[in-house]
Amino acid sequence: MPVLPALALSGAVLLGGCSTLTGSPPPATYDLTAPTQVTARGNARAQIMVAEPTALQAINSDRIVVRPGSGEITYLPGAQWADRVPVLVQARLIQTFENAHRIGMVGRPDDKFTPDAVLSTEIRDFQIEAGGNPVAVVTIAARVVSQRTGRISAASLFTARVPASGTGGQQATSALDQALKKVLVDIMAWTTSKV
Repeated sequence: MPVLPALALSGAVLLGGCSTLTGSPPPATYDLTAPTQVTARGNARAQIMVAEPTALQAINSDRIVVRPGSGEITYLPGAQWADRVPVLVQARLIQTFENAHRIGMVGRPDDKFTPDAVLSTEIRDFQIEAGGNPVAVVTIAARVVSQRTGRISAASLFTARVPASGTGGQQATSALDQALKKVLVDIMAWTTSKV
């Protein structure tokens, strides 16, 4: 009797392997980058913890969001991000702070340090708006939370819109990358002035 489940499992593995071999090619994978030439003023000894951003389910994935208009959400076929968007944004935000060389320490909640403040963010827009001329839109709400009091000491909304040369994978992701860089620079400069 135990042989039957094992045969069923091996058959499922074989069928899965066949569909992979004869199926469509894997999607093209794209990454986001952090700005390298950045400057900021602020407390050079401050320590900031960057929490993973929150986002609605449509954004909280590795898929590239396209809004054709009228509230509809679709995804770019044959293309994906290298990781979930919040994970990539957190990593690039930390890199932006590091590239500015104006902060004592910046890291994730898993890092072993005691921050002066926590930077909490919410990704509200991260998509290509494809109605008419395509535009990359990135909007991130940011809050600086004092580690000492647990209270929000500052809050602001940051947005950038960058025209996209098309809605193909390379054009869409390049425009989103440029829009994100603008937002990251603004968040970093604002945060360092509030800590």
